[in-house]
Amino acid sequence: MSRDHMPSAERSAPGAEAPFLELLARGASADAYEQPVLLARAEGLPPGRVAALEHAKVLALRVRSEMEGRRRREAELSALFETAHDLAGLRDLDAVLQAIVQRARSLLSTDIAYLSLNDPARGDTYMRVTEGSVAARFQQLRLGMGEGLGGLVAQTARPYVTDDYFRDDRFQHTRTIDAGVRDEGLVAILGVPLMLGPHVIGVLFAADRRARVFEREEIALLGSFAALAAAAIDTANLLTETREALAGLERANEIIRDRSGVIERASDVHDRLAELVLRGGGVHDVSSAVSQVLDGSVRFADAADAPDGALEASRAEGHAVRHGEDWVAAVAAGGELLGALVLRGQPGLDPVDQRTLERAAMVTSLLLLARRSASEAEQRVRGELLDDLLDARDRDPRLLRERAARLDADLDATHVVLAGRLDATAADADQEAEARRRLWSAASHLAATRHGLAAARDGGTVLLLPLGPGDTATGLARRTARELGTAVHEAVTVGASAPLHGLAARPDAVAEAYAEGQRCLDALRLLGRAGDGAAAEDFGFLGLLLAGSRDVPGFVGRTIGEVVTYDEKRGTDLLRTLDAYFACGMSPARTKDALHVHVNTVAQRLERVGRLLGPDWQSPARALEIQLALRLHRLASSGHH
Repeated sequence: MSRDHMPSAERSAPGAEAPFLELLARGASADAYEQPVLLARAEGLPPGRVAALEHAKVLALRVRSEMEGRRRREAELSALFETAHDLAGLRDLDAVLQAIVQRARSLLSTDIAYLSLNDPARGDTYMRVTEGSVAARFQQLRLGMGEGLGGLVAQTARPYVTDDYFRDDRFQHTRTIDAGVRDEGLVAILGVPLMLGPHVIGVLFAADRRARVFEREEIALLGSFAALAAAAIDTANLLTETREALAGLERANEIIRDRSGVIERASDVHDRLAELVLRGGGVHDVSSAVSQVLDGSVRFADAADAPDGALEASRAEGHAVRHGEDWVAAVAAGGELLGALVLRGQPGLDPVDQRTLERAAMVTSLLLLARRSASEAEQRVRGELLDDLLDARDRDPRLLRERAARLDADLDATHVVLAGRLDATAADADQEAEARRRLWSAASHLAATRHGLAAARDGGTVLLLPLGPGDTATGLARRTARELGTAVHEAVTVGASAPLHGLAARPDAVAEAYAEGQRCLDALRLLGRAGDGAAAEDFGFLGLLLAGSRDVPGFVGRTIGEVVTYDEKRGTDLLRTLDAYFACGMSPARTKDALHVHVNTVAQRLERVGRLLGPDWQSPARALEIQLALRLHRLASSGHH
């Protein structure tokens, strides 16, 4: 019997979770989770008990994996923040660079990490810091420009990785470099550039003495450490230049007083920024802190709102640039522009204050990346829960409610399932993938703000949103189509299911509702209403074909309910008159003969029908729906008798 079809009593047998909770509590290895199941089999316990232990093991391993991932992300962010703090209070460049290399080696779990710097005077590159190295020749290597994997990184200003150094012919091998690498026993090497503006000043490496594939997240993490290392070197150079300039000035006392004020401001803002990072402050907290220290107005602007020319120049140069009476410092990470810090009305900015603005921009990028990482993790969890509901993988109502509650969602509320899809066709596969990623991101954000769930599905997106008091599935579908379209700047078509109740107790209903939403979406596109939103109730008698529940009473009520109610309350014969009118080819003269009444009576009854159903009730489309509703009502009435 499969786990999904196992009786709930077996899957939740008392005590099945206890041994795995103990393993989780003491941080046991993944292999240890097999022991309770193996022991149960060896003791000949009933199959139901063994199956319950198997199920508990799978859940525990999933929890362990999530905890490991969170611990890893927390460790990475903590190391970056600690490094930013070191940089803010920079006193000893060697100590900061050594800390960066140590943390990079620890977080990437490599045998060795090292940092090389370019020597413009000698025209080559030398080892500045190593961690984990055991070979003296390797630690003393000097490389000619363009040689080895580091030379390839320096030439292209891009990260490079090799899982087998001596078999890789993408870069220039030399006898000196290969001998040093062989002495160290290195096999897999990752190198990322240290950039000051557009210039490569060195390379940060992580390497293993065995074959290894470095993941994209590991490359990005090493790139973050490289950016901090470059900033530390830049800061140290700036401090050196400042000291040399002060030593050569004739008006020493006046300049020292002036410099002291500037450095105090820089130290003050560095301390404030470090405190903000460590206590989880936001982007606007950074702007406020820098505004106070620089005695000006600093604001964060999105990339679309910042001055284009100044923003591009700042990113290219790696420094804040002047824009009229203002200064603009690009906030960027990994080549992606996230926005800018704009300092208003300070055209004569001191160089140290300029560096302070640049450091604030770098801290802002770290905060934005941390916030994005947390947001993406939450989006993935919301998508996983909705995927489980759609596939009915988890049938325990209590666990489903608990998982939803952690995401601020209530599965006992009334919900609507919405299927959304982009209307436009992308020019190529990359553009289409990017468009789908934007749609998924917009849907995830919408779900998070509406206490719902969202996931990518079938080339589009699916949302599970709560239905507010007085709201309808149609209204929710149209608003969702409009909001998603605005977010992705393209038309998004949305089909909605009928409202659902008690999802935790019947997860199968979610898949059925999604199929209904897809049918409504396809109907909208076939009818030329791309970019709109609708539910089955909007399609008249076609809605009976689109709806998963085949809601005949609902269709009859929407179509002729006013007439039925009128007859029931007043004892009139409007329904019978309508039946006869359509049976007589919509001829009042033939209708009066069929009913044996005066033609004026027929006219008066039809006039009353028009007031109840609306002036267009005799149009071909409405007339067809009314005749179908009359027939369904007649069939339902005869069935009750």
